[in-house]
Amino acid sequence: MSGLKDLNRRSQDILRQIVETYLETGEPVGSRTLSQNLSNPVSAATVRNVMSDLEGLGLLFAPHTSAGRLPTDAGLRMFVDGLLELGHLSEPERHQIEVQMRGANSSQGLDDILRDASHLLSGLSQCAGLVLAPKNDAVLKHIEFVPVDGTRALVVMVTEDGTVENRVIEVPPGITPSALTEATNYLNARFRGRTVSELASQLDIEIRSQRQELQEITRRLIDAGLAAWAGSEGGPTQFTPNLSSSGSGMSGDTRSLIVTGQSRLLDNVTAMADLEQVRHLFEELENKADLVQLLGRAEQAEGVRIFIGSESKHFGLSGSSVVVSPFRDEKRQIVGVLGVIGPTRLNYAKIIPMVDYTATVISRMIGRET
Repeated sequence: MSGLKDLNRRSQDILRQIVETYLETGEPVGSRTLSQNLSNPVSAATVRNVMSDLEGLGLLFAPHTSAGRLPTDAGLRMFVDGLLELGHLSEPERHQIEVQMRGANSSQGLDDILRDASHLLSGLSQCAGLVLAPKNDAVLKHIEFVPVDGTRALVVMVTEDGTVENRVIEVPPGITPSALTEATNYLNARFRGRTVSELASQLDIEIRSQRQELQEITRRLIDAGLAAWAGSEGGPTQFTPNLSSSGSGMSGDTRSLIVTGQSRLLDNVTAMADLEQVRHLFEELENKADLVQLLGRAEQAEGVRIFIGSESKHFGLSGSSVVVSPFRDEKRQIVGVLGVIGPTRLNYAKIIPMVDYTATVISRMIGRET
């Protein structure tokens, strides 16, 4: 794939015009329109030749034979990385973020602050707001296995701060109510008063050291529960809370995943193709494990990260873009990620600085609160 430096000024200008028009209208751009709007006007025939070259490089495509061109995900990426002129938040916009988040500062818990941040970003961007909150080290109060039917059980965890999280697991064949009771008693006797992270790191060791004391069927049940809380991929675990609830344990982490404002994604739908993309996005958002994994990748970045369309296997069908930035605690350690998700037609120039500034405000708030 060619880089921006391999394109001459005319090719860059035409690519920029096509992408900016797409972001504004969602419509393909024809050569005649482009030839009239370029800073250095050229003939429509010259524009068509350049567009054909850009298409050959994988930066543009024609949705119909006689139509103009639209940017591919690679074209959008080149635009965002090299041609986009970032906007600057105005003082009123900065003030709005500061005021709304100062109001959240009076909330009882960090999750409330982060949920307000997600709502704020959703409202400002007209997209869905995302927050992957810090690890939950709340102290465990109670764990219980509750039968659902002959093949499934509900694992309920209650923490000292009042949080209740649920997992539905498949139970081993032949499970009995007494085995569920034994598993419940075993876990509460050994792990009540410990944190979630301690549970994740020590439960497997505890089970293996107590194999002789536990009936085989009970051990297998606890193993299934351990897999659920560890978030092992490919297992029978499913997440029972809705998208705005907490409770995503990934790779040994227990996270709070907050998604707000999904309905805003329908506001700018103008065609059946747009509606189909939003439908796919709703389906993809239902897979919380994929979303947590994607946001986890953003924690490795120092600033804003942008995932465009097919660049992320998790959101390839919907053709969505994710703009996120990490936020930090009082020790300047990255503890979470916040941002927005929406169609690839995001207003990147506005949303990138908005997400970046909100992450900065949240970092300052967490630093004062902790």
